[in-house]
Amino acid sequence: MLKVNVRKQLGALDLDCAFEAGPGVTILFGRSGSGKTSLLSMIAGLLRPDAGAISIDDEVLDDSRAAFTPPHRRRFGYVFQDALLFPHLTVRANLDFGRRFSKAPPDPAAFARVIEMLGIDALLERMPDCLSGGEKQRVAIGRALLSNPRLLLLDEPLAALDQQRKDEIMPYLERLRAQTRAPIIYVTHSMAEVTRLADKIVLLRDGRVVAAGAPQDVLHRADALDSSEAAGAAAMFDAIVDHIDPDGLAALDCALGRIWAPADELTAGARVRLQIFASDVLIATQKPLALSALNVLEAKVATIAAQSPAVAQVELACANGRLWSHVTHRSATALKLAPGLSVYVIVKSVALDT
Repeated sequence: MLKVNVRKQLGALDLDCAFEAGPGVTILFGRSGSGKTSLLSMIAGLLRPDAGAISIDDEVLDDSRAAFTPPHRRRFGYVFQDALLFPHLTVRANLDFGRRFSKAPPDPAAFARVIEMLGIDALLERMPDCLSGGEKQRVAIGRALLSNPRLLLLDEPLAALDQQRKDEIMPYLERLRAQTRAPIIYVTHSMAEVTRLADKIVLLRDGRVVAAGAPQDVLHRADALDSSEAAGAAAMFDAIVDHIDPDGLAALDCALGRIWAPADELTAGARVRLQIFASDVLIATQKPLALSALNVLEAKVATIAAQSPAVAQVELACANGRLWSHVTHRSATALKLAPGLSVYVIVKSVALDT
């Protein structure tokens, strides 16, 4: 368990943050200038806090007074926005540098697992200047993993990439989330990355933690997110593909029950993250008939909050999960939506993202 409780004056920004991070992906999320990268640098030991302490598994790394473990002794893997590969070394040699830096003995099995997970087997004999931006970042992540880190730090690894390269590397990051034992601290200001990767979110605003917890508990807090962030938020569910129908639809089992979504490249038995955006959730007070949408769920209105002058955010309790819907205040009034009201929730299959 990583424990952070630090304060640092950074020009006009007074950074004062406390949070904990365990297994899985903890995302430091917020707008540019909120203190995300500075906080990551303090965890890595590249920047020292003015006050407070940082520890991992009860080992104090920095107490801002006497105790200080230098970066190279923390056994943390760090991946920067720019891959920073050694230009004179092949991909294989860059990868092996991580292992040699940690002074670990050669482990062919671990090497094979990492290159298979990141899909870089065909790149091993290339030089960095022959790689795309996405390929460089995958190699940088592999190098960090092969240092056998007890914590992996990723500082906006997709920020320098165009959308095509981001789409290329995202499946590998999802595989990293699923297969890596070391806790991951991931910095981003992209809601798309949050919804696909986060197990926990630490939401920063002007150097302060304004919310922390599971994505479902943070992403729909009207008091924490601004309107642009909330508009991109999705309800997220870990799901298992039960089977694929001949017509190309996948039956997904999750906390909501059985959900139908386009199969795309899914396979039976696969574990996926299902995203349902508030803008794609409709509400009816009577069970709809002769409807093209395949996903119709029973629910109860939990809360209603103003999202903007024209739009309300409705929290819906469905089975063992929660959904959110963005509706106009006019529609909420016309439907007489209120906490406790039984409703039906409609989600178009073609709108679902996995």
